[in-house]
Amino acid sequence: MNPAETYILSAREPYRSILVQLQVLIEAEVPGAEMRFKYRIPFYYVEGRPFCYLNQSGDYVDLGFARAAHLTRHLDKMESKGRKFMRSLRYRREEDIDADILADVLREAYSVRLKPLRK
Repeated sequence: MNPAETYILSAREPYRSILVQLQVLIEAEVPGAEMRFKYRIPFYYVEGRPFCYLNQSGDYVDLGFARAAHLTRHLDKMESKGRKFMRSLRYRREEDIDADILADVLREAYSVRLKPLRK
């Protein structure tokens, strides 16, 4: 098992279930997504570039996007407080995951994957 998988499977519930579900959805939706262990968290790369990350912190799991400055859909569902360039979808319970919204955001993030990190 690699360190990114260990991170996910070592998380306590309900965060483990959230992380596993997000992992499955990301890998199903994003062509060529490669999960690495960077910055002490699972970080997905696409075509060698940072794409998104999973981070369990406090009472939630963040699914953060590297090129969030270019995202335009579902911004009302994203957290950006205290951040200059990153945005994330935040989940406290597995039931909070809306697969349709997540798939839409992942598709948009994939479409801007070659743009610079900042606008």
